[in-house]
Amino acid sequence: MRIYFDNAATTPMSPEVIEVMTHCMQQEFGNPSSTHSEGRKARALIELSRKSIAKYLHASIGEIFFTSGGTESNNMAIKCAVRDLGVQRIITTNIEHHCVLHTVESMEKYMNVDVVYLEVDHEGRIDISDLETALQASNVKTLVSIMHANNEIGTLNDIARIGTICHANGALFHSDTVQTVGHYPVHADELNIDFFSGAGHKFHGPKGIGLLYINSRNAIKPFIDGGAQERNMRGGTENIYGIVGMARALEDAYEHLDERMGYISDLRSYLKESLLEWQPEICMNGAENGLYTVLNVAFPPNSKSEMLLTVLDIHGISVSGGSACSSGSDKGSHVIGAIGRDPSWKSVRFSFSHFNTKAEIDQVMEKLKTILPITAFTHLQLEKH
Repeated sequence: MRIYFDNAATTPMSPEVIEVMTHCMQQEFGNPSSTHSEGRKARALIELSRKSIAKYLHASIGEIFFTSGGTESNNMAIKCAVRDLGVQRIITTNIEHHCVLHTVESMEKYMNVDVVYLEVDHEGRIDISDLETALQASNVKTLVSIMHANNEIGTLNDIARIGTICHANGALFHSDTVQTVGHYPVHADELNIDFFSGAGHKFHGPKGIGLLYINSRNAIKPFIDGGAQERNMRGGTENIYGIVGMARALEDAYEHLDERMGYISDLRSYLKESLLEWQPEICMNGAENGLYTVLNVAFPPNSKSEMLLTVLDIHGISVSGGSACSSGSDKGSHVIGAIGRDPSWKSVRFSFSHFNTKAEIDQVMEKLKTILPITAFTHLQLEKH
């Protein structure tokens, strides 16, 4: 039986979500744009799902738009802000997800947008005073794009405070909240925020479906042309099965939020304590009070750690070295580099869900002790003396 500790990349769909999606596939197959009975039923399911999602995100129904996932949502927010809202300048960080960084680079290259990258500290946090200075350095229309929680190291940003600062300085604020929607309360009515994103597969829903919150004060044009779907904002036949599945997954996530948060936090602490008890030289990347679903561990350099991910996989343990969207790249993590971690240390991201157990952590520790025997760290202890 394999052990899956890569839930920040994607989560397994819950049985409840599979059940509601299967029913929809079998019984509610109509095109939501059709005016006959099947079409009307499909349209009703979409709008009921939108209403449910809006309720849990404390947004109005008209502020929730369905997309193909977090990448499209973030692209839509940034590109439409430039095209439709007059943004000429973007302030972001160099540890954003690549779907944000590459979009910003595209706006710089093709739309002549000025880009400012804020530095982060060794935990992956910005200095708020740097943001204020950057905002006050120019009078041109500015968009700030800073993620809620980093997908690799789990560091959390205070997006409520950031949003307040942005709006006090006349700037728009977008946050990539893909890692936090469904895992933390994200209440649109309590945040000075213009855009935020979510992806169903990050909270036990299906892949290929996401959402974008667009504050009603921002009037943007369609991102995908071709039809009147999504209130004239996104052409194309709606992914009704995905929408229904995501709505059910988000409902489950928020109805059991406190219980799951406590349980998963306990798993994270248990693994951290087990690792440090075994080998105190091991370090944790990111902030201590970061995303409770993620533990990014830096193993000291030694001859055994370079192939650690592969060997763990062979032993039936799924973990990652960072963002799943960068798999296959040999450049290393841009996040780990930005926080100043020595690249010779092997960083491994363990990420958890409520389906995981402490027994699985015990099994992982047994395998780690076999793969990385204590003698592999002897040179570190000798160097200290």
